Amino acid sequence: MNVTELKRLWRGFWQLADPKIWIASTVPMLVGASLSYSVTGRFDFPWFILSLMGIYLIEIGKNSINEYIDYRSGVDRNIAPENRTPFSGGKKTIVQGKLTLKEVMYISLGTFALACGVGLLIMTFKEPRVLWVGLLGILISIFYSVPPMKLAYRGLGEFAVGFTFGPLITLGIYLVMSGRFDFKVMIVGLPLGFLIANVLWINQYPDYEADMKGNKKNWVVRLGKEKGILIYGLLFILAYASFILVAALYRNLVWLIGWASIPMALRSVKIARKEFNNIPQLIKANASTIGIYQITGLVMIIASLLTR
Repeated sequence: MNVTELKRLWRGFWQLADPKIWIASTVPMLVGASLSYSVTGRFDFPWFILSLMGIYLIEIGKNSINEYIDYRSGVDRNIAPENRTPFSGGKKTIVQGKLTLKEVMYISLGTFALACGVGLLIMTFKEPRVLWVGLLGILISIFYSVPPMKLAYRGLGEFAVGFTFGPLITLGIYLVMSGRFDFKVMIVGLPLGFLIANVLWINQYPDYEADMKGNKKNWVVRLGKEKGILIYGLLFILAYASFILVAALYRNLVWLIGWASIPMALRSVKIARKEFNNIPQLIKANASTIGIYQITGLVMIIASLLTR
């Protein structure tokens, strides 16, 4: 393999890995780790970094298998040029000719295998019970796209993303860092779960027509664009309402600082209601929804540390 081929592979891999979206898993990891520190007063940095590596490997594996399936189903190939945005059409590595189908599959298998190796290290030398959390995370990542479940194609993708990047990851890192299994931590992950599900929800709008052609029956396709905006607003309401539950469970009103991003959410819903058929303008809502997730994650990290 010559230098040109190696450069092509690396660039394709980096585009497929898409580190900028790792924020989706980094936020619940930081929230769970911060909550563990507030409870135990300890922070095992090496184990946190190793856990982070494992999660990132799962993300790359998930990206890869989703890229493969969406290309084969025609979803990524059917997106009209005017609807292609930074928030739509997968990672575009196969469509743009940067990686082949076979290469994408090899990357998926390799990164999932490495993630399992990281999980075994954590399970053996740190916390055996993390096996079940990690196994569930990997299974959801695989069957998000892969038959026979194909969660994203059967209207369960939104739930899978919300559950994984909210309660599951928050509980998993808390368990690793504290050695304690506490179901209250899953409730802490609820606001993040609703918000990341909303990121996926609004990002499905540019892909609407392509998803219909590819028989990808997510809930935006099932409900239609206009009715889908109602759910977009509802997911924000559920996210902010869940802070009340968290504050009650921990008997600490500091969790209500999670409401700091409500004005941004209101503006995003206003844009989405007006521009759901105008993809170039809807991008403002796409970007804002990601910003809301990041800002809310930051204030939740602060709230976790203040919980002590």
